[in-house]
Amino acid sequence: AQACLASEDIAWNSTAPDRTHKAQTASMTNVGTSRPSRAAATLMLDDALTKIIHRDGSKGSKHAKHNGMIPLGVHSSFGDFPPDLAPQAWSSVTVQGMALHEGLKKSSSAPGLTKGHGTGTMHAAFVGLGGAPRGLAPPPPQAGALKQRPVPSSQFRTFYDRGDLPLAVFQGAGGGKIAWKVDIEKLDFHHYLPIFFDGAREQEDPYRFLAVQGCYDMLEKGGSKLLPVVPQLIIPIKTALNTRNPTIICVILKMLQTLVKSGDMIGEALVPYYRQILPVLNIFKNHNSNIGDKIDYSQRKGMNLGELIAETLEVLETHGGEDAFINIKYMIPTYESCMLA
Repeated sequence: AQACLASEDIAWNSTAPDRTHKAQTASMTNVGTSRPSRAAATLMLDDALTKIIHRDGSKGSKHAKHNGMIPLGVHSSFGDFPPDLAPQAWSSVTVQGMALHEGLKKSSSAPGLTKGHGTGTMHAAFVGLGGAPRGLAPPPPQAGALKQRPVPSSQFRTFYDRGDLPLAVFQGAGGGKIAWKVDIEKLDFHHYLPIFFDGAREQEDPYRFLAVQGCYDMLEKGGSKLLPVVPQLIIPIKTALNTRNPTIICVILKMLQTLVKSGDMIGEALVPYYRQILPVLNIFKNHNSNIGDKIDYSQRKGMNLGELIAETLEVLETHGGEDAFINIKYMIPTYESCMLA
């Protein structure tokens, strides 16, 4: 009998570390495990599908980094290497079509840039000498209203790299969850919610997944804490929309709809900020997929920009009070009310 008791004690002590790890995991799970977000999971699935279809890497984040469209990050967990020790670290990376070590190029109106049209620029009439033929002036450049802008680095990336955010990726069987280290209701929404909205424009995981999923978790449990934070969310929303990236715009619009529906008076609080939010929506309002009588099998993802903008405008008008329609109409003249019979 003593031998049996001794063997049981040895078995109990041998499994103590495993039980401690399970208890810690259970305590973190009990503190707060978010529900899987369809929006965050859809972005991850789209990235995986893109890598399968475009195996040459022409559509991935690495290609976007080399084109200067998304932040480069750092060389290591301790920061960048000194330039004298790593002179070729980012030598192949370009920023808006130019190498990082190059300065700003001449503008489109500077002499000598355009070839094949007379003397080369819109100022050709002032460049010619004597009676030399002036030639034809080149056509005006494209406006570039729909052209994507580089995505600036967000505060969320900085805070997450420093370990200042009370969350971690939930490594469970289901996936698509966040393990919160504190109760969401106890968070300072004035501090954390603008950071999460700022990180929603990120294009790399885990930054994008944590930011998008964290926003939905905070909006779900924010309650009365959301309304006072609305003015602080305008700059992150405007910065994300101004990237002109269709994927980022779709993510922000879905979050904006959830924000408006998360509490009373939030839609009315957004009315004074329509001038910052709606100009980009006016540009992409007719950005639809014209496929005729075919079936759009990806409509469940909700990534059709034109339809999502129309739906967002209807949500803003419905929850924005009596002044919502006139302000939307001022910024988007082609919008028609969804509430007028």
